[in-house]
Amino acid sequence: MRKYVLTGGSFALLALLLGAFATHALKAHFSAEVLKSFQTGIRYMMYHGLALMIFSKISWARNPIIYRLFFWGIILFSFSIFILCIAKLTPFDFSWLGPVTPIGGGMLIMGWALLLLKTYQNKNH
Repeated sequence: MRKYVLTGGSFALLALLLGAFATHALKAHFSAEVLKSFQTGIRYMMYHGLALMIFSKISWARNPIIYRLFFWGIILFSFSIFILCIAKLTPFDFSWLGPVTPIGGGMLIMGWALLLLKTYQNKNH
């Protein structure tokens, strides 16, 4: 239970910090399109961080597979977006990370699907 709150809270805190950083420091350097992409990564990190904290209170949602899908989904989805956006400010080419984003998104989708399956299977609640 503690792991869910610590992980979810860490992702939520990081999303908040990155949101402030994007608004105050990166806004002047990013195009509207890049800023929108960066904010998508932040938004999904916050949503799934909060979801992990909520899952800490739901017994059947505290599933190691759901946890891993959410954890790695956030890492691959959000962080690949952050790196791709910030890379636009550098001479480095990180375009190879482009395919990582949908893999992370797919993991998040699988995590939600598994949560729904576990909820359906749980006849006690």
